[in-house]
Amino acid sequence: MTENISILVVDDEDRIRRLLKMYLEREGYLVDEAENGEQALEKSLEKDYHCILLDIMMPEKDGLEVCAEIRERAATPIVLLTARGEEANRVQGFELGADDYIVKPFSPREVVLRVKAILRRSQAFAPATNTTSSKDLVVFQHLMIDHDAHRVTAEGIEVNLTPKEYELLYFLAKSPDKVFDREQLLKEVWHYDFFGDLRTVDTHVKRLREKLNRVSENAAKMIVTVWGVGYKFEVINE
Repeated sequence: MTENISILVVDDEDRIRRLLKMYLEREGYLVDEAENGEQALEKSLEKDYHCILLDIMMPEKDGLEVCAEIRERAATPIVLLTARGEEANRVQGFELGADDYIVKPFSPREVVLRVKAILRRSQAFAPATNTTSSKDLVVFQHLMIDHDAHRVTAEGIEVNLTPKEYELLYFLAKSPDKVFDREQLLKEVWHYDFFGDLRTVDTHVKRLREKLNRVSENAAKMIVTVWGVGYKFEVINE
């Protein structure tokens, strides 16, 4: 069901906005447009979007600034639209909380598939349930993941994660003490070829630790760096 799913397309090129709007509306999504960063922030304050497609290079306020400001108040999935030569900006975007990126020039069909995938994985459009029994709980002394409700708590306090941060944590926590290299994590968590940009994993791990650490140092320590290899989830009982 897509008729109640709303998407914001942000790009200073009218041609790109109209093209993406046309393809996304064909799939039944509700699509709004913004032609610069200021408009994007105004619209994101007025409405809770299920996904935001956000160009980096824009006048007035660029996409990185917009991404950072949205992340201060919401975990909405953000997909950056970037030129091929903007690798440093893409990495900075991940550090600011973006979930994915698409390189220009792109196929509109690819964009639609990416949007479908990120919505499916994030469950951003799934209604919250009030049931007291969850069929899919991952529980440790300092951390609990309720996968049915898509909720993470540390020391009983809810931790606000982006969809990709949540996915990464859930994937690692399901296999305690198992070491995953960065290539494995890109394949299993991002689900497609990420052009060998292994820093994507590092920036998400950094942000995930920072958010957990604000609530519980012990929970943050569970995500362990295995030097020269990758990362693992280590159970701490103390």
